[in-house]
Formats: sequence, C-alpha cells, structure tokens
Amino acid sequence: MEKQMLPNATLALVMGILSIVGCCCYGLPGIIFGVVALIISLKSEKIYKQNPEDYLGYGNVKAGKIMGIVGIVLGVLFAAYMVWIVSMIGWDALGDPELMMERAREMQNQ
Repeated sequence: MEKQMLPNATLALVMGILSIVGCCCYGLPGIIFGVVALIISLKSEKIYKQNPEDYLGYGNVKAGKIMGIVGIVLGVLFAAYMVWIVSMIGWDALGDPELMMERAREMQNQ
C-alpha cells in the first residue's frame, strides 16, 4: 500500500506559523491560531499513531504543534503586557497622544 499524506498536516503547520506571527497583533490572533493548530495537530497525531506505516507528514504535525504552543504562550504574554500598559497609562490616553506622553513622563519620574 502506498503511503499517503497525513490529513491536515500542512494545515497544522500553517496554523502554527500564523499563531507565532499573529501574537504580534495584540496577542489575540496568536492565541486563536495557536489553539486551532494544537487541536488539529492532536487529531492528526491520533490518526498517525493508529497506523504510522500508512502516513507521511508527521514532522509537519509535530512542528505545527510546537509552534502552536509557542504562539499561545507568546500571545498570552503579549495580551497580558497590553493589559498592563492600558492599566498603567489608562484607556483615555490611548486616543490622545499628548495625554499619553504626559502619563509616560509621570511613569518615568516615579
């Protein structure tokens, strides 16, 4: 029997890559893509472990899983950082550059 490509192996890899790239967009896309990559890779890993001799592309699944986990962690860290910044500067200062600069100077003087 000819080996076939593992279902969703490439998709897991792409979602893992998007999770790392997406964590730069305030963290939320990285978390979403990371969770999707993790779910897809776990399902594909389960299929592979039932009949490993029938499938190719397990490396893509493992890479997607690892990158999904990294993307989730980075996304959570970046989202927590953004929450901290907003709590320190204030929501109203985000729309007013002068007020933001004033509060940044206040933070430096403390």
